[in-house]
Amino acid sequence: MTTSTSTYLWHDGRIKPWQEATVHVGAHVLHYGSSVFEGERVYATPQGPRYFRLADHTARLFRSARIHDLDIRHTPAEIDRACAEVVLANGLSSAYVRPLVYRAGFTFSLAPDASVPVEVAILAVAWGNLHGAAAVRDGIDVCVSSWHRPAPNTLPSGAKAGGNYLSSQLIAQEAKRGGYAEGIALAPSGLLSEGAGENLFLVQRGRLYTPPVAAGILAGITRDSVLTLAADLGIEVVECDLPRELLYVADEVFLTGTAAEITPVRSVDRKTVGDGIPGPITRALQDAFFGLFDGRQADRHGWLTPLQADAETSKHLHRAATPSLEVA
Repeated sequence: MTTSTSTYLWHDGRIKPWQEATVHVGAHVLHYGSSVFEGERVYATPQGPRYFRLADHTARLFRSARIHDLDIRHTPAEIDRACAEVVLANGLSSAYVRPLVYRAGFTFSLAPDASVPVEVAILAVAWGNLHGAAAVRDGIDVCVSSWHRPAPNTLPSGAKAGGNYLSSQLIAQEAKRGGYAEGIALAPSGLLSEGAGENLFLVQRGRLYTPPVAAGILAGITRDSVLTLAADLGIEVVECDLPRELLYVADEVFLTGTAAEITPVRSVDRKTVGDGIPGPITRALQDAFFGLFDGRQADRHGWLTPLQADAETSKHLHRAATPSLEVA
């Protein structure tokens, strides 16, 4: 699914036109992948645009940066405000938002010092489900990839780092070449891990199963939301090591992530999952999740945050309306 660019983005403290945000070809991040990022969503609700779990995403961004020694020169509150600001600047009622922290300066050193600047950019675009609206309704076809996730103590899978997604690209590209929508990676142990950019869930005999953090996964915020919603619905959840063959005998399979939301899987390696249609537990969790945004479900866990423009944001938006945008 393609995305469209927006008019403005946020870059190191100011709103600027999309085309003015540039990075030099000597930037450390281009040579060595020294970046961490987040994927966030703003949903159009009956009460207006609402961020989904913004504070949790920002907290994970700072944790990822800490793991990779990237010094963010902004507070979490400033990042939260900037995330709201860029959505408002683009006049979006719903959006996919991408905060990015990266080493922007030039050096060939693998241990850059503080002289190599770390910058933050935040993009907001109009983007639907990663696999398309029909995927949420009907499900997708996936395969088990020949690529495995990195072994423990190789790359920290708990950090949402740009370099980690080279693995994800190999998995996704292999799947696309085979005619599948997505690939499922195995852990170094040969047990199930996660999708190229999503966490994995299976249903068998009314229980919900998902691989543990030790399986080389990024413990996603949507994954955590599903675990919480399952508890609300009285669905038993088991986090444990899972062999590949369970994919072929599961009653239901689905993937979760900010981009994928809750996407059912209708076949794995061309073997039909259940009846080939999303099952009752997948549907119940989808209803609980999407119901938060269309008003059918109450926000019991305080996950939705309104986009509020403070005085500084209003000043930025006023200046953003002029062709010669310069926001200090």
